[in-house]
Amino acid sequence: MSLFKHITRQNSPTVLFLTRHLSSSATATTTTTTTTSKLHDRYTFEPPASLSSSSQNPNEPPTKPHRKKPKPRYQPPSSLDRTGKKPIRSSLPFDFRFSYTESSQTVRPIGLREPKYSPFGPDRIDRPWTGVCAPAVDPKVKELDGDEDPKLEEERKKKREYVQGNPLTNAERKALVLQCERGKTKRQVNMGRDGLTHNMLIEIHNHWKYTEAVRIKCMGVPTVDMKNVCTQLEDKTFGKVIFRHGGTLILYRGRNYNPRKRPVIPIMLWKPHEPVYPRLIKTTIDGLSIEETKAMRKRGLAVPALTKLAKNGYYAHLVSMVRDAFLACELVRIDCQGLERSDYKKIGCKLRDLVPCVLVTFDKEQIVIWRGKDYKHLKDGYFLKDRESFDDDDDNDDGDLLMDEDEELNNTNL
Repeated sequence: MSLFKHITRQNSPTVLFLTRHLSSSATATTTTTTTTSKLHDRYTFEPPASLSSSSQNPNEPPTKPHRKKPKPRYQPPSSLDRTGKKPIRSSLPFDFRFSYTESSQTVRPIGLREPKYSPFGPDRIDRPWTGVCAPAVDPKVKELDGDEDPKLEEERKKKREYVQGNPLTNAERKALVLQCERGKTKRQVNMGRDGLTHNMLIEIHNHWKYTEAVRIKCMGVPTVDMKNVCTQLEDKTFGKVIFRHGGTLILYRGRNYNPRKRPVIPIMLWKPHEPVYPRLIKTTIDGLSIEETKAMRKRGLAVPALTKLAKNGYYAHLVSMVRDAFLACELVRIDCQGLERSDYKKIGCKLRDLVPCVLVTFDKEQIVIWRGKDYKHLKDGYFLKDRESFDDDDDNDDGDLLMDEDEELNNTNL
């Protein structure tokens, strides 16, 4: 063995030549034996087409037998092809808006932040988008916000009367309210800072498919004007508010409501951009000079806060609190730390219209309002009850919304 290693180290070229010669001779021998084999003649063997090398292209990779088809590429709803599909026609007698409680028809916008583009998607409904709403009448409207046709209100009233049918009895109303308690059902629609939105109508009708009444929880900015929330809910859904406790409402669908014949409500695919409205805070307050306006803003920020608003709280008593505070002081400050800037701007706008008052500043997350020179204390019954039963026989006048403090303390949570 040592002798073989010694010869290999000295004569390595010779060994390599011998190795190559032997391997080539062995290959030639096997080729000869293969060609001279008689198996093909004796057994007439032919390989199947799946095993033959000529059936597959050497340049292509081998195909897998159980390969899954690739998933189609995702396309957002706004980019889907609607060729051959007719636009959705809805016979609802009101203008489609993103929010029905937070958009006022009395305040006209002064411009748009982007070109007019329908939030329902291109060519999906038969109503044009004006930048603010999709009007039910006059499909060729060119204004940003037009006046509503008086015929629409009459049509809504007729539809609502037909759907509601005969009014509920006291026993029926109490039975529906008990069914909507928190411990007995989880069906609830939450209303946030945007108020009653268009897509919330679809959600309410989806609940009405399985139950006669649905619980609605209102939080944040819309609760400043709960009377408007109840009015818009009944006006746009053709239902009836049969109970209210704080920000919790029970909305009844009606005796003649048919889930199979529910109204066609097109869905909004995204939130539209808000148009440009006039500024809430002016450089100088009407009737005051620049120096007097600056002094009033500085003095208003130093006034003790009337109250501090909690995030997503219940603000129904804010209007009455401000009215009472104006009897003792001409400036009122409301602490809004922790709230979104858009939220306390909306609250200030509601206070300006409901109290009424003059907005002074929104600096340092505060709402400072002034009662004005010729202030008159209003008593129009805006102090809502914390608990209302709209169909009680004892309530002869639904417009009288005042209540005693003893009754308010005795109320229990829903």
